[in-house]
Amino acid sequence: MKIAVKRFKELSVEEMYQILRIRSEVFVIEQRCIYQDIDGKDKKAIHVMGTNNNKIIAYTRILEGGEDYDFPSISRVVVKKENRGKDRGRKIMKESIKYIVEELKEKTIVLAAQKYLEKFYRELGFIAEGEEYLEDEIPHQKMILKLL
Repeated sequence: MKIAVKRFKELSVEEMYQILRIRSEVFVIEQRCIYQDIDGKDKKAIHVMGTNNNKIIAYTRILEGGEDYDFPSISRVVVKKENRGKDRGRKIMKESIKYIVEELKEKTIVLAAQKYLEKFYRELGFIAEGEEYLEDEIPHQKMILKLL
C-alpha cells in the first residue's frame, strides 16, 4: 500500500470521488448509518490516502487544531472491507500520526473512536478520555495520544 498526503486543493477529482465513495461504502452502507458525511471540513483537511493499483483502499482525514478540538484530530478512518486484517488500518494511522508530528509539529492528537475500535486505538497509544457517547447513534469514545 502506497501512502499519499494531500491538502484539499491538491486532490484530483478522481481522488475526491474515491474518498467519498470509500467513506460512503463503509460508514453509510456497511454500518447502516445515515449521516451528513460531506460536512464542510474536507476543504480544511489534510487527506491521507492508502492506495493499491491507484485505488484508495485506506483513508484518514486530519484536521488541524482549532477545527474540532484544540489539538489536531484524525477522523474518517476507513479501510475497505476486503483489505481489513492486513495491518492497513495500522499503517494509515501511523502515517497520519507521523504527518502530525513531523509536519504540523504537534505532540497531542485527538480522535473520536467508534467504541468497538477502542482496543485498536489503544494499541497505537491513544488513551480514552471522558465518558462514552453516541454520535449518529453509534457509541463513540474520545481518545487522546500524547507523545513526548
